[in-house]
Amino acid sequence: MAITPDTKNWTWVLDRPCPDCGFDPAIVDYRDIPRLVMENASAWPTALAGGDARLRPDDDTWSPLEYAAHVRDVFTKFTERVEQMLSQDVPEFDNWDQDATAIAERYLDQDPGDVATELTAAATRVADAFAEVPDDALGRRGLRSDGSEFTVETLALYFIHDPVHHLYDVTGERFEKN
Repeated sequence: MAITPDTKNWTWVLDRPCPDCGFDPAIVDYRDIPRLVMENASAWPTALAGGDARLRPDDDTWSPLEYAAHVRDVFTKFTERVEQMLSQDVPEFDNWDQDATAIAERYLDQDPGDVATELTAAATRVADAFAEVPDDALGRRGLRSDGSEFTVETLALYFIHDPVHHLYDVTGERFEKN
């Protein structure tokens, strides 16, 4: 069964807390991002370990496996975007259709153990990419294909909401900054 594509513009998460997952950009410092990535990544193997990782809770919701594969790919995509922002002046990011990727890459047919391993590796890469950004580069800019402008710092906040929100989608656990 096909999932209805998400067409929301989620950039609002930079301005106010997410009423669903509880993510609040006002309480997250840029230097928290690598730790938050790794904490998030550490929860996914458990979420995928159950025998029902491929089970969709309803016709409009991805399974835990699909969410995890998406988060793995988000980690990879944002590693690329940070690298672009540091190596190019105001890069324009290619459009990434996450729903088309889920279908083309057959997320639901992937092995949960492999996805957990790949997600952890991708998390390490993106955490390292954000950690290595010097303070004087946090203001470097990049543009999404819809024209939304980000700095490295706002891109990091926008980015971290995605895996936080999807872990909430799967586990119901709301965001708490430690």
